[in-house]
Amino acid sequence: MGNYKLAILEGDGIGPEIVRETEKILTTVQREVDGISFEYQYFPVGLKSYEEHGATLPQITLDGLSQCDAALLGPLTTHTYDVSTPNMVNPSGALRKHFNLYANIRPAKNYPGVNSRYENVDLVIVRENTEGMYSDRNLFWGSGEFMPDPDTVLSIRKVTRNTSEKLAKVAFELAEVRRKSLSIVHKMNVLRKGCGLFYDSCKNIGSQYSEVSVNDFHVDAFSMFLVQRPEDFDVIVTTNMFGDILSDEAAGLVGGLGLAPGLNLGDHFMIAQATHGSAPDIAGKNIANPIAEILSAGMMLTWLGIRNQDQAITDASLLIEQSVTNVMTKQIFTPDLGGSATTQEMGDAIVNEIQRLVALKA
Repeated sequence: MGNYKLAILEGDGIGPEIVRETEKILTTVQREVDGISFEYQYFPVGLKSYEEHGATLPQITLDGLSQCDAALLGPLTTHTYDVSTPNMVNPSGALRKHFNLYANIRPAKNYPGVNSRYENVDLVIVRENTEGMYSDRNLFWGSGEFMPDPDTVLSIRKVTRNTSEKLAKVAFELAEVRRKSLSIVHKMNVLRKGCGLFYDSCKNIGSQYSEVSVNDFHVDAFSMFLVQRPEDFDVIVTTNMFGDILSDEAAGLVGGLGLAPGLNLGDHFMIAQATHGSAPDIAGKNIANPIAEILSAGMMLTWLGIRNQDQAITDASLLIEQSVTNVMTKQIFTPDLGGSATTQEMGDAIVNEIQRLVALKA
């Protein structure tokens, strides 16, 4: 039996609500699928953690996560954090740096019943997650952004061969089991050294995957192609900031960030976290869409299955994906997608669908 220790970090805003529904889905899957067992560990993070523990990411959380197999993290209201205040760090960036979660996997696909201008979109953006222009995580110590005088800001962009090659390996492995097509997105005509190193690293890894066709695009041109013909793309690999922007653009093509899951992946740890923000304006109203967080948890199970060669937990991830798809086929939506279901009702509908699918196979 696969026994997995999962950390639960609720986050800010709507985080506790959508994480609660996601945990409910995981508990249902554990009960309905033979051969898997979850042990939940709960740790503080975010604004509530700052109030109670004096830090948005206390040491007790870092120590606890190091004893877990994976984590489920809710969204965080980081734009309100005063990062100049001691112990008020951005937990998302700090966790990615601390655990070297170098790959951020963000799929975008059409779901039945969801209004979209496009059909047959099914792509994955594999974004570098620890380097690039993001100053809260791209240095070993200190910030990659600084002011030599009151009217000047200098920002460091970091690109390393080691991380780029590891990221490319994740992307090519995904492409190999999907439609065998990979696009490298860069700005090598201007950022010749940084994007050049990234491109060369991807091409070097690509030589090991002869069945995968490879194209490359400048990021500005690719941004246009993504809205013109998104169905043409399969796996996209790119640097940190480019991937952050493009993945939100891709989410907009298929229904919005409420359907945009994400997984932060490293060699020894992973954190499931939806792409969207904490939406403090609707926190506590029971109308937030939990689907992106639930699908993120499904991605977490997929990669736990891959890493541990565990078919049972792989089956559990497929069960979550199919149940979410079936519920949306029935036109059960939260208000952001034009429906009237509450957060809890959405979770309950997915639980019921999981149980129905399992009963059909019995």
